[in-house]
Amino acid sequence: MTLTVGVIGAGRIGKIHVDNLRGMSQVRVKSVSDVAVDHLEEWAKEKQIEVLTTNYQDLLTDPEINAVFICSPTTTHATLIKEAAAAGKHIFCEKPVSFSVEETEEALAAVKKAGVKLQVGFNRRFDPNFRKIRELVQNGEIGTPHILRITSRDPQPPGIDYIKTSGGLFMDMAIHDFDMARYIMGSEVVEVFANGAVLVDPAIGEAGDIDTAIISLKFANGALGVIDNSRRAAYGYDQRLEVFGNIGAAQADNNRANTVEISTAQHVSKEKPLFFFLERYTQAYIDEVNEFITAILKNKEVICSGFDGLQAERIAKAAKLSLETGAPVQLPSATPSAVIY
Repeated sequence: MTLTVGVIGAGRIGKIHVDNLRGMSQVRVKSVSDVAVDHLEEWAKEKQIEVLTTNYQDLLTDPEINAVFICSPTTTHATLIKEAAAAGKHIFCEKPVSFSVEETEEALAAVKKAGVKLQVGFNRRFDPNFRKIRELVQNGEIGTPHILRITSRDPQPPGIDYIKTSGGLFMDMAIHDFDMARYIMGSEVVEVFANGAVLVDPAIGEAGDIDTAIISLKFANGALGVIDNSRRAAYGYDQRLEVFGNIGAAQADNNRANTVEISTAQHVSKEKPLFFFLERYTQAYIDEVNEFITAILKNKEVICSGFDGLQAERIAKAAKLSLETGAPVQLPSATPSAVIY
């Protein structure tokens, strides 16, 4: 069976998904929609895109299209999910689903009513190293988890115009880490305490955001977690994770161009971490798309559901409230069955 796909939004991430989808023999990328297509004509021709349009409704009304990838700005996600679900399309949506928990809940209700699949684009779940740590935790190889540590630091901050519309560090950047925390520990976050500062660029503070954060988590299973974020790591894209348990620990280090370590009388050195997120998570982006397509073709549950997206948003909202109030914030209990499978 061949699955016919349309992509809404042809920015950087939309183009990455097109490339990865085109590498799958069972997928036909038929249509791409973007608000401005003039600069995309040569690209679309090169990628053998059959339909290039400014109207995303062309994708939703096309009976040949089985699934859509939503790669447009976050403010459009919830509306597009609801419309795609009503049109009977399976949906892959980049994170976050929205900036509003209420809007996200409405979108998930529409997905549940339509009976279509929704996968949220938390690509780090599909990183081979992080998946291995989850497997070790699930298999009990480190015993009962006690402490989770996540380091997530960008090589450089995005532009100020992006900062102003991103939803803030917690919703835009740390939200990946909030999802990773739930994924690795297999337990819900029940309390969040966040500290933040503007240490990288005063303009980020002037735009109403922070660029540096330490976030403490408590899990329903009793374990503790800590996440540290920075918008600028001078040495590259810093992505590390450790789980400590009662009989052992597991760590995932940074990816590097090579694993050679040079030792001399003067110094010991090795390559810096990969600099860009697309380099660091190349395989994860491929695998998340493959898993979504497989879930449709084999009628399996997606690995990262709408409920997962909702929970990460709730943690992000709690972190922001904690930063504003200077106090820990409790999260309400929730189960997937209350919203979506």
